[in-house]
Amino acid sequence: MSSPTRRVALKVVGGTLGAGAFAYAARPFVQWASALSVDEVLRRHYKELTPDEMSQILRQLEADTKARYGADVHIEDLPPQEGVSFGYALNLSVCIGCRKCAEACHVENNHDRRTNNSYIRVLEMDQGSFDMERGQVDYDHAVPAPGKYYMPVQCHQCDNAPCVKVCPVEATWKEPDGVVVVDYNWCIGCRYCEAACPYHARRFNWQAPEIPADQINPDQGYLSNRIRPKGVVEKCTFCLHRTRRGQLPACLEACPTGARVFGNLLDPDSEIRWVLEHKRVYVLKEELGTRPRFFYFFDV
Repeated sequence: MSSPTRRVALKVVGGTLGAGAFAYAARPFVQWASALSVDEVLRRHYKELTPDEMSQILRQLEADTKARYGADVHIEDLPPQEGVSFGYALNLSVCIGCRKCAEACHVENNHDRRTNNSYIRVLEMDQGSFDMERGQVDYDHAVPAPGKYYMPVQCHQCDNAPCVKVCPVEATWKEPDGVVVVDYNWCIGCRYCEAACPYHARRFNWQAPEIPADQINPDQGYLSNRIRPKGVVEKCTFCLHRTRRGQLPACLEACPTGARVFGNLLDPDSEIRWVLEHKRVYVLKEELGTRPRFFYFFDV
């Protein structure tokens, strides 16, 4: 069965909302559609594209990046590896709240330089508390602070992802290796996924990113860190342009304390499996049944 077209999805949304509400909700779509060529509007869903069609899309995106930013980039469509299922764990006992992970994410994923956006939020929490609503993300003092601990939060790549369920055009889906991805050229910017995510892990791209040519990461993946267009929702992908090549996520490599653990959940000898089998791990908002692949633990 073919994926729903974006035109059908808009009819459904328009029929559900009142005229005024639909006009307001559709503004991101209007911005998105006005920036697309006829070929892009009529393009088939990612899962239906032939290798030749994908190759043409990648070369066009590279040419567009060169024309807009003056940067030479190489964009690949990297498939999941067989026998790999990614998981991430974070040791809250040694995280010091330095936000080096967020800075690395900002650079690695070609975020807009004006906003200093990142897929990672670091919450400063009161010791003994797990109330995320009371966590502070805008702290501006020396870290670690007395009586505090730090909880980085990013996409949890949920196995039962509510963001995937609510997308009216199937612009986001879960890959076989556990990564939830977005086709940024298929997203209509309705922001349903952003509202559905209980971890505040998705970001709406209100403006076209501004990045100096010499700051653009040229090593890009179609479903990960290529420069996103205006009017779409974006998210962490566990740096799949790196991890699907056997590298580590940029946030992990930037961590100065070794708080982050990443690996293949199907490999019994992996560090992530050791953590899950020997530490008392927990996930955020377990009661929601999202089944995250992002785990937290303490040394004790």
